[in-house]
Amino acid sequence: MKHPTHGFTKQGTAVHGTTIDHMPSETAYQQFNKKVALWLTKNVFTMTCFWVFCAFSVLVIPSVLYAMGIIHLKMFLTTFGFELLMTWLLSTFIQLVLLPAIGVGQNLQSAASDARAEKQFEDTEVIADRLDTNTEGGIKVVLDRLDSLEKELKRP
Repeated sequence: MKHPTHGFTKQGTAVHGTTIDHMPSETAYQQFNKKVALWLTKNVFTMTCFWVFCAFSVLVIPSVLYAMGIIHLKMFLTTFGFELLMTWLLSTFIQLVLLPAIGVGQNLQSAASDARAEKQFEDTEVIADRLDTNTEGGIKVVLDRLDSLEKELKRP
């Protein structure tokens, strides 16, 4: 695993700037799985992918119309084999193969996001503590120094 770009959380979780660097990838198999899952997650939930799936769905219409007897033109798009192929592609392959891969990609994104959020929360706590006027260090030192300067200026 790469050295974390944003350090570690209090619980020891590495915080990386990018999701791809977050999960362990000691083996080539883990690296490949991670890259494919993240690529699918980023690219399948797009309008381009939506239009590609719409085009595949529209390609099946001639076969369905031919099977219903509405059109009588015999061509490749009206064969039962083409309809079976498209049914397999659209319902079986896309649903059963993409769904788990996208789930893995979302898990990777979620884990990386959780680590970044945890680190940001911890950093915010430190900043808030330093801005507290009653906490030693931080702004209290500045305020104490200003108070002492004010007292020196008021002395005759």
